[in-house]
Amino acid sequence: MSYKEKVITLEQALSMIKSDMNIVTGLGAAEAQLIMNHIHTIAKDVKNVTITNCLSMASGEFLQEEYVDAFNIDGWFFSPPLRKAHKHGNVSFIPNHLHLAGWKRLAHVKPDLYVGSASMPDEHGFVSLSTSNTYEAMMIEAADVVILEINPNYPRTFGDVEIHVSEIDHFIEADYKVPSLPDVAPNEKDLKIGAYIAELINDGDTLQLGIGGIPNAVASALKGKKDLGIHTEMMTSGMVELIECGAVTGKKKTLHKGKHVATFALGNQKLYDFIDNNPSVMILNGKYVNDPAVIGQNDNMVSINTALEVDLTGQVCSESIGHIQFSGTGGQADTAIGAQNAKNGRSFIALYSTTMVKNPVTGEREEKSKIVPFLKPGAIVTLSRNDVDMVVTEYGIAHLRGTNVKERIERLIAIAHPDFRDDILREAHELGLIFDK
Repeated sequence: MSYKEKVITLEQALSMIKSDMNIVTGLGAAEAQLIMNHIHTIAKDVKNVTITNCLSMASGEFLQEEYVDAFNIDGWFFSPPLRKAHKHGNVSFIPNHLHLAGWKRLAHVKPDLYVGSASMPDEHGFVSLSTSNTYEAMMIEAADVVILEINPNYPRTFGDVEIHVSEIDHFIEADYKVPSLPDVAPNEKDLKIGAYIAELINDGDTLQLGIGGIPNAVASALKGKKDLGIHTEMMTSGMVELIECGAVTGKKKTLHKGKHVATFALGNQKLYDFIDNNPSVMILNGKYVNDPAVIGQNDNMVSINTALEVDLTGQVCSESIGHIQFSGTGGQADTAIGAQNAKNGRSFIALYSTTMVKNPVTGEREEKSKIVPFLKPGAIVTLSRNDVDMVVTEYGIAHLRGTNVKERIERLIAIAHPDFRDDILREAHELGLIFDK
């Protein structure tokens, strides 16, 4: 069948969804926006449909409490709609390291239906999975039925994202804009943290950066560097600026020299315009890109991630507030461990020294330290203390590689907010984490 013969309407696609089906959709901008934003309209006709997603960008109408009997949602990485709906009882988190997320999921359950987005077919009959191949191609191969929303606004990317139309069951012709992330302007703390990290990044290093104010500040501080490379989980808008100003060339990379490697892209329209038809950008399978053994093949690899809380022994919580799931592990452990596998590799965990927390008794917001004697009860350890290299706040860098617990306590307290250092040290003594001679 030709491409045109495989085109169906949104209504036809929705009619294929039956009770007890397992559906997987793409990560972030690769999600099937039309289907996910309209799937709630069939709620009265189905029960127990499981939707597996990651960093969902859809409106989340199907997450409303009234649809709990129709839909279950399993998330590899929570976005705000999933966090809000978690209390309804039909949303659950899938613990994972991102490079194994798809592979391990398939060992547990195979999808009846994969739905995602893609670029328009080219003259050779190939579509591109466009913004992500973290797990998408793997799920397409395993699913009984595959529906792709073909969209002229989606960039045509290269790597291992090209799929011939003969391998896809159905297409929906769509015309929505690619979901984007707002540009987060770095604040004063971000800029301080970015400057500390930039001092330890050398010309020719290869980078992995995340999202948010701190990574954006790091990117901004690197514009004077030369011949940086990119091997990253997520291709960001800040990376495009580094490429355009000449700081990133990829010339010194020891793996995929001259290529900007990622497993997904999410950012602003400038990013999508840059990666469109750009052979210098490779969107490769997440099982490969985020494999610590692969990351470690990049000499001078630098991983930069953020955290919510760090305890005095170096345990990093980046995905939960106490026992409540907030986001996900994502590729933090993948990239932090991978960078340290590399020759002259380095890993940074960055966070503000404090945060504002509502007092449960008074209701007033109070400043609390994010460097703590122990993590909140039930907190998820995203990066074990065995795998932490450097921790950065606006007060400096704590070098933890190879250090003992006593040294870690001293170094982490030194980068805590000054108002909390004495209390943290006192509590460390009371807990028996440290003793005076």
